[in-house]
Amino acid sequence: SVLLLFMVGLETNFSLFLRLSATGVIVGIAGVIVSFLVGVWTGMLLLDLPFLHPETLFLGVISTATSVGITGRILTERRKMDTPEGVTILAAAVIDDVLGIVLLAVILGMIPVLNDSGQSVNWGYVLRLGAKAIGVWLLFTILGLVLSRRISKFLKVFKGINVPAVMAFGLALLLAGIFEKAGLAMIIGAYVMGLSLSKTDLNYVIQESLKSLYLFAVPVFFVVSGMMVDLSVFSSRTIIFLGLIYTLGAILAKVLGCGIPLLFRKFNLLGALRVGFGMAPRAEVALIIAGIGLSAGLLSRDVFGMVIFMSMLTTVSTPPILDSLFKKEKNGTTEELLPAENVVTEFPLPTLETVEFVSAKSLQLFRDEGFFINQMEMAHKYYHIRKNDIFITMICKPNGINFESSPDDTQYVKTLMYESFVELNEIINDLKDITKPESLKNDFMEGKDDKRVDLRRVLDPGCIRLNLRGSTKKEIIEELVDILDSQYQITDKKRVFEAVWEREQSFSTGMKNGLAIPHARTDNVGAITLAVGIHRKGVNFESLDGEPSRVFVLLLSPKHKTVPHIQILAHIAAVMSKEDAVRKILDCKTPQAVYQFFTESEG
Repeated sequence: SVLLLFMVGLETNFSLFLRLSATGVIVGIAGVIVSFLVGVWTGMLLLDLPFLHPETLFLGVISTATSVGITGRILTERRKMDTPEGVTILAAAVIDDVLGIVLLAVILGMIPVLNDSGQSVNWGYVLRLGAKAIGVWLLFTILGLVLSRRISKFLKVFKGINVPAVMAFGLALLLAGIFEKAGLAMIIGAYVMGLSLSKTDLNYVIQESLKSLYLFAVPVFFVVSGMMVDLSVFSSRTIIFLGLIYTLGAILAKVLGCGIPLLFRKFNLLGALRVGFGMAPRAEVALIIAGIGLSAGLLSRDVFGMVIFMSMLTTVSTPPILDSLFKKEKNGTTEELLPAENVVTEFPLPTLETVEFVSAKSLQLFRDEGFFINQMEMAHKYYHIRKNDIFITMICKPNGINFESSPDDTQYVKTLMYESFVELNEIINDLKDITKPESLKNDFMEGKDDKRVDLRRVLDPGCIRLNLRGSTKKEIIEELVDILDSQYQITDKKRVFEAVWEREQSFSTGMKNGLAIPHARTDNVGAITLAVGIHRKGVNFESLDGEPSRVFVLLLSPKHKTVPHIQILAHIAAVMSKEDAVRKILDCKTPQAVYQFFTESEG
C-alpha cells in the first residue's frame, strides 16, 4: 500500500491539485462528517448501542476511510488522474484519511474514559491528539513541497535511471515510517513524498523505473487483505443483512456528503457523482482501522465481519460504477478548471517511418540538453519530456509530430526541431555520398543461407505459379499480389500492390542471375507470407547484371508487428545465390517441386 500511494502521489497533477485543494478540503471534511455520523447512527440502529459506545464510534471512523489506492488505480487506467474529478478525489481522499486517523487517535484516547463511566471525557487531551495529527501532516506536506527541488537535486547525484528511483522510494518508506510513528497512516506519508516529487523533472523517470515493482506488489497487497477475511462469518444471515445495510449507508454517505458540496463548486451532477462514487471504496485504511479495533478488543468478531463485508462490497461494486461514469465523454464541471495555457505546435510529416526517424533525432537532442524522457504507449507514442520547470509532451502520430507546451516554451521546441531537421539533412547527404546501393545489393547476393529460417512456416504451395504472363515489372507484381489474394493471405490487394510498388520505385529489387525479390511491409497482411512466380522468357526488372528476371519471390510482412522480415529476405537471397539455383527452379515441373527446393535448402 505504501508503494501504491507513492505512485498515486507521483501521478497527481500538482498545479491542478493546488487549484482544487480548497475544493478537496471542503469535500473531504463534508464526506468525513456525513460518513462518521451515518456510520455511528447505523451502529446505534443495528446494534442497539449508545452513541459513545466504542463499537459505534469505530463503525463511524471506519465509514470515513476512502481507498485512494483502488480509486487511484481506476483513475490511472482510464488516464483521468489529472482531471478536475481525479484531483478532487485524491485531495479529498487524503483529507478523509488524515481526519479518519485523527478520529481514530481521538477515540483510542477516549476509550479508557468511556469504559469508566465514573470519569468525564478530557476534551483538552482529545483536541491535542487531533492537533498533533493534523500538524504532522501539514508540516511534512509543506516541507516536501518547499524542498522538492532540493530533493530532486539530491537524487540526481546518483547516476543512472534506476538508482534515483530506488532512492526516491526509500525516502517514501522513510517518511511513511515517520508518519506511522506520529500516529498517522503510513500511506499518507508515502502520498506526501509522491506529491512532493510530482512537480520535479524526475517524476516520470521514477514512475517508469518502479513500474515492474508496482505491478508485482499491488496485487500482493489486496491478496493479503483478502486473507484477513474469516469466511465463516458470512454463513450468518444476520451478519450479511447487517453488512448490506451498513454498506448501503457507507456508499450513500460518501456520494451525498462529497457530491452535494461540489454542486456549489463549479461541478455538475455528473462530476459530483464521479467524485462521490470515487470516494466510496474502502479497503486499506478501513482494514487497518478495523484490525486495530479487533486486536484491541473493541470490536467483536461479528462487527468485524460486518466491516469486512462492507469493505469487500464497496471495493467490488463501486469501481464498475465509477468506470461507467468516466466512460461518458462529458465534462464534469460547469466551466473549464484545467490549466488552459498549454499550446500545441504541429510538425506534419509524410509517413510513419519519417515520424519515427525524426522523433528519434529530436529525443536525442532533448537528452543532450539534459531533459528526462518517459515514453507512454497509448493510441500513439507519448513522450513526457521534463527539465526543471520545462514540461513538454511529444505525441508521435502517423502523419506528424505534435508538441504540447506552455507558450514560453514554443520557441524552444521550434528551434530544437529546426536543428533536428538540419542534422538529419546532413546525415542523409553523407549517406548519399558514401553509399552505393548497387554494390550493396551485389554483396546482398553473396551471403550464406540462414539455417535457422524455416520457409515452411511462410510459404504455401498454393502460392506458387509456374507460368506468369506479365510482360512488365508492374504486371508481374500485380500477378504475385493476385496469387496471395486468391489464397486469402491479404486483406486489400490494392493497398498491398501500392506498398510493394512504392518500395520498388525507390530502388529496384531485381538482383542478378535471373532473380527478383519484390518486398514490402503493409498493414494488410496478418503474418509473413511469400508468393513465388516463374516467367520462362524473363521480364526486365532493372537487375544488377542487366539480364531479364525469371524467378520472382514476393515477400510481405505486417507493418507494425515484430517479425523476421529482414532475416527471411537475407535467407532467400542467400539460397538463390547458389550456383544453378535459378536453373533448378526453372526445371521444376510442379509447384510442389518448387516448394521442396525452397524448404529443403534449409537442411
